[in-house]
Amino acid sequence: MTKLLNYRKIFQYLFIPGLILTVAGLVAGFTTKTWGAFYIGLVVIGGICLVIWLLFILITGQSFWQKRSTQAGTNALISTLSLFIILGLINFIAIRYFPRIDLTDNQLYTLSAETQSIVENLQQPIKVLIFDKETNPQDKDLLENYKRYNNKFEFEIVDPDVKVGLTKEFNVKSLGDVYLKYGNKKQLVQTLIAFNNREALSEIKLTNAIEKIKKDYIPTIYLLQGHGEYSLEKENAEQGSLSEAVSSLENKGYNVKPLNLVESFGIPTDADAIIIASPKRKLFDQEVQALKTYSEEGGNLLLLLDPNTDPGLEPLFKDWGIKLDNRIIIDGSGAGDVVGLGPTTPFITTYGNHPITKEFANGISFYPLSRPIDTVEVKGVEATSLIVTSDKMWAENDLESGEVTFDPKTDISGPFDLGVALTRKINPTEKNNDANGNKVEEKKENTNSSPSPSPSSNNEKPKKTESRLIIIGNSIFATNNLFGQQLNGDVFLNSVQWLGSQDEQPLSIRPKEAKNRRINLSSLQVNLLALLALVIFPLSALVAAVVTWWRRR
Repeated sequence: MTKLLNYRKIFQYLFIPGLILTVAGLVAGFTTKTWGAFYIGLVVIGGICLVIWLLFILITGQSFWQKRSTQAGTNALISTLSLFIILGLINFIAIRYFPRIDLTDNQLYTLSAETQSIVENLQQPIKVLIFDKETNPQDKDLLENYKRYNNKFEFEIVDPDVKVGLTKEFNVKSLGDVYLKYGNKKQLVQTLIAFNNREALSEIKLTNAIEKIKKDYIPTIYLLQGHGEYSLEKENAEQGSLSEAVSSLENKGYNVKPLNLVESFGIPTDADAIIIASPKRKLFDQEVQALKTYSEEGGNLLLLLDPNTDPGLEPLFKDWGIKLDNRIIIDGSGAGDVVGLGPTTPFITTYGNHPITKEFANGISFYPLSRPIDTVEVKGVEATSLIVTSDKMWAENDLESGEVTFDPKTDISGPFDLGVALTRKINPTEKNNDANGNKVEEKKENTNSSPSPSPSSNNEKPKKTESRLIIIGNSIFATNNLFGQQLNGDVFLNSVQWLGSQDEQPLSIRPKEAKNRRINLSSLQVNLLALLALVIFPLSALVAAVVTWWRRR
């Protein structure tokens, strides 16, 4: 007992290391889910310390618990224990669920809705391999972000000099190549180093690559040409080009081709959808009949028609119950004036309940010089509003007058539709017809209409169950200058994706490139900032302190 009392000072504070070691071992074990010898040892040693401390308390006297110091110590012990438990729970929850709050202006550290949807719907393991000697923390954070949405997403940083066999297997040609592996498929995503310049891994390219490699079938999209439609070449951007839209479709795994119905003698059999973007001249009757027959047999059409243009598609419109109006939509809310586009550019924030627009919420898309779209009821045709104007917009009949004002006698007040999606069930027993509507056997594909080589040997066309058509009273929104603005590109790409796939593929808002918000300072500005931070501000604080001391002295 005397010996025990000699170690009193040690034993009475033994609960402190006991608690620390026990809690540290438990927290580390639960959070990492690996109960190694070290973590178990911490718990055991901490427990022994606590047991010794309790025995010492019980042996050294009954009056111990009545002491004021004991009560204060107990309170401190409970408070400390509670603090450790709370910290442990916070760490456990944070590691298990990893909640994140992105406070950046453009959600720089949050994956886009489309990326989240694609990764969450991965059914098979997919792996990203970066063949590089260095690891960019920004790239690793991005890949970790992907992984949080699905455990089937994996990534690996591969040193080409160490894993030579893997490098040869993927036929890596340069340092910084990023490849995607999905089953037996391999696909180059991006090259991070070009001409000694290193770039960050792009969410857009990676998400598009994932979407592309998952496809077992490559849809073919045709864009009608020959009637003054927009060019598909980037070189003709001044006259209006859809090259960015075409490039975006190709990046997403579509086979995009121009279509001249006169030269091709009809609709190619591999056409999953046909885009008619603002023809300036009327189509031939035979062309209209070919499109009408194509639509009747389950073909899909995207019509982008500006005001004061007549493509001559009345037979097609009659089948679908579409009525065009040549009036120009005026936005009286003043939104166009804010960004310098004027009242003839309606800014749309209202969308219909449709897979194409379900993720748009109140996002903005805009359509300079657009026309309203009206529909009438036709048996078997289901129409859904896509793009809806507000009650502050109207369809103006007279733009020649000096002041544009709403005239209830000649103008149409909003809200009304600017874009509509229509569907119609088809009879699967119908035979294919030729351009004149005569029933013929299915034609073999010619060399001009054959699809591009597919990564999959099985490129069978999905069975058609319905015919789809989208009509938007504007085409300018999809041209190069406006395609990347706000949701304009998403409206176009989602429309094509919905037309080109008969299944219920999730459609969402595509990722945007992060804005460069860095401040570029000159050397003079850098030196001035350093002078302020290291000399002037500390000296000012020191002088203020000295003055304060002197006045109080």
